[in-house]
Amino acid sequence: MKRVEAMTLWERIYFPEIFRGLIVTGGRFWRNLIVHILHQFGLAKDLQAAITVQYPDERLPYPETYRGRHRLTLKGNGTVQCTACFLCATACPAECIYIQAGEYADDPVEKYPIRYEIDTLRCIYCGLCVEACPCDAIRMDTGLHPANWGFSRQDFVENKEVLMERSRQLEAKGKEVLYQEHVRRYQHV
Repeated sequence: MKRVEAMTLWERIYFPEIFRGLIVTGGRFWRNLIVHILHQFGLAKDLQAAITVQYPDERLPYPETYRGRHRLTLKGNGTVQCTACFLCATACPAECIYIQAGEYADDPVEKYPIRYEIDTLRCIYCGLCVEACPCDAIRMDTGLHPANWGFSRQDFVENKEVLMERSRQLEAKGKEVLYQEHVRRYQHV
């Protein structure tokens, strides 16, 4: 492969690419503007223009496969389903899951997490922790996007109690009510 060493002035100022970008952006703007005007007059119903969703006042529904905030599933007696096998922490490419295992006093064979933390600033929400879990203890099916309020790193570390409470709330209220409570903080800023 031959490398071009000398660039012309035209190439150094990036004028062709800037011009091409303006053509693309301007073309889409004028096309959408004209299509929206035609829709107002009842014309060109077969053409679809781009729409803007005024989030958080309006929203498009999340698909069922949306990977939202984490939660720890619970057993029937209210304890955590997790057996502290460390597979989720091992599968995590961002290394954002920290688990400290402990044993039950009455059953030394079965383990449980004494401490289970997810650093959401490091998490890339890939879902590999969910896929790696053999006992379906961690899920990302809350339908909530990650929160972005907090003033220190510790505000973004979700511990075991927070993750368990998210499961309780999801079961008690449902996804839609949880979503409405979640975005209420954004709507009245």
